[in-house]
Amino acid sequence: MARLDPELPPYGDLRLSPIHHRSPEAQADLAVLRSRDAIVRSRTLLINHVRGIVKSSGARLPSCSADSFAHKAAPAIPERLRTALLPILETIGSLTHQIHKFDEQIERLCQDRYPETKLLHTISGRLTALGYILTLETPDRFRRSREVGPALGLVPRRDQSGDQDPQLRITKIGDAYLRRLLVGSAQYILGPFGPDCDLRRWGLKLAERGGKNAKKRAVVAVARKLAVLLHHLWKTGEIYDPFYLARKHDRATEAVPAAA
Repeated sequence: MARLDPELPPYGDLRLSPIHHRSPEAQADLAVLRSRDAIVRSRTLLINHVRGIVKSSGARLPSCSADSFAHKAAPAIPERLRTALLPILETIGSLTHQIHKFDEQIERLCQDRYPETKLLHTISGRLTALGYILTLETPDRFRRSREVGPALGLVPRRDQSGDQDPQLRITKIGDAYLRRLLVGSAQYILGPFGPDCDLRRWGLKLAERGGKNAKKRAVVAVARKLAVLLHHLWKTGEIYDPFYLARKHDRATEAVPAAA
């Protein structure tokens, strides 16, 4: 049935539609991002291992970035642990070098093959912008930008029964790597170094509502809104205006006395 009539309309829980295969070129370029991600996660695991071993021995390592950890932590390693941990630091340094090489390769991909990332990276970062484009490949996959959030598993599950409508976790369907990139970008937007913009202001208002998981829900909501905004910019080619909603609200406020 699915093979003979791919345009079959929804019937109950039966929803058939043609699947979209990613092109071999996009698949190969996406492998670059995923390989970088694997190395970053491996480096994080090794850094945590070194810090944990040193801390359990009664010492502490200096605070530093992951890129500088290999050479800044080496002098602070206790003498009795050097035999066990110095080889780990060498591996961390090698992984950092490989990450920088991947960053250069990603920069070339953005400039040479995917210039549309220039429309998106100002709000989400170059890595998220490229991962977004390579995963979706074409904005025409979705009729409306609002459909991207559910497709990436960034909406809560529903389990309604009578008057009960409990708050559940997000569905987490779709591409897990892209969802992680969007959540990471949302955390940066809401963090102490995030640039002031409509999206940040909206997310901070959600986080201020209180509750046990208010900040987590705000991060997921910003990630979902970010996915929608990226699709809209990609599809329309518009230049990102970080204060579009604020200006729109100011114009509406100024027009009210004039109309009165």
